[in-house]
Amino acid sequence: MTSPSSKPSSDLGVKPLNSAGILRRADQAILAGLVVLGGLAAAFWWVSCGGLRGGIARWEELEPREARFLVDVNAADWPELRQLPEIGETLARRIVEHREEQGSFRRPEDLMKVHGIGPKTVDLLRPFLDPESWPADSPADAPDAPASPGVE
Repeated sequence: MTSPSSKPSSDLGVKPLNSAGILRRADQAILAGLVVLGGLAAAFWWVSCGGLRGGIARWEELEPREARFLVDVNAADWPELRQLPEIGETLARRIVEHREEQGSFRRPEDLMKVHGIGPKTVDLLRPFLDPESWPADSPADAPDAPASPGVE
């Protein structure tokens, strides 16, 4: 009969002491040090941003901001025009087609020449139209432009 001490260690369910782990002790110490340094850096950042004074922004208390953009109707393609209020894909394509056939729009009111755009739509679009996109030599913009015939 064999004694328990003469059995191989694998039969006893004991792992040998020299088995290789995932990280060596020195690597574990370095990793622990990096984690501590990262925590200290995060704490320093939080304090420097006003964390102790309550100076960090609370998103739910911030004022909403409005993103504004201006469109040059004389240069924009239909996908850009499509972003304007009340302008769908069909109307945007009509604006581009009208511009290509008739030439540049001289003032915002010229958009009413496009089928489907009326005075109310022009008023809605006006804040989004780039004022620098209108030609400077437009007779409507001239200071001494003669009045239209029959208008007093």
